[in-house]
Amino acid sequence: MPDSTKPTIMIVDDTPENLQLLREMFDNAEYRVVAFPSGKLALAAACKNPPDIILLDINMPEMDGFEVCRQLKADEALKEIPIIFVSALSETQDKVRAFTAGGVDYVTKPFQFEEVRARVRTHLDLCRARRELKRQNDILHENLRLRELVDQISRHDLKSPLTVFLNIPEMLLEEENLLPDQKELLQLLSSSGRRMSEMIRRSLDLIKMEKGIYEF
Repeated sequence: MPDSTKPTIMIVDDTPENLQLLREMFDNAEYRVVAFPSGKLALAAACKNPPDIILLDINMPEMDGFEVCRQLKADEALKEIPIIFVSALSETQDKVRAFTAGGVDYVTKPFQFEEVRARVRTHLDLCRARRELKRQNDILHENLRLRELVDQISRHDLKSPLTVFLNIPEMLLEEENLLPDQKELLQLLSSSGRRMSEMIRRSLDLIKMEKGIYEF
């Protein structure tokens, strides 16, 4: 069973020698490698098991690397996968087309092993950082949603019944024929209600401060 904790590198190249060379560069304890000789096979495999990063050749039969990249970027589930073009094409216009299609980097053949490894590590790190940033952002939005819910409950769902809760003991305390125990109980209820009201007020003030709308 493949180790799901390893980053998966997908290599796409129609030249067997290039596939083998790149596979040997990354097929170790640090990475899991999958290799495909055509863009169509790579797209089908990516849809089934999305890799963490793709090394993509350009000149391939049936579907070139530019089209493979465009189709990956058009897929909502695959568009965030970083794609590094690895090609013998060295003209500026080819590099521009690669970046326009959605590539994040471009390596020209023949390449230095350490350079390719360094670029792969860099883009994997960037991808992890973006995912973590998104996760933290989602948590922040959820916290804000919950705070607004607390604000709404405090202002609307609690305040009205609490007002009734406060008024009833105050009204009953005006009765002159109360027994001492009854009077003590009503005073306790009134005091508890005021404390609860103060707690709600402070909570609302704190939420307003965090939103930057508190008026001093």
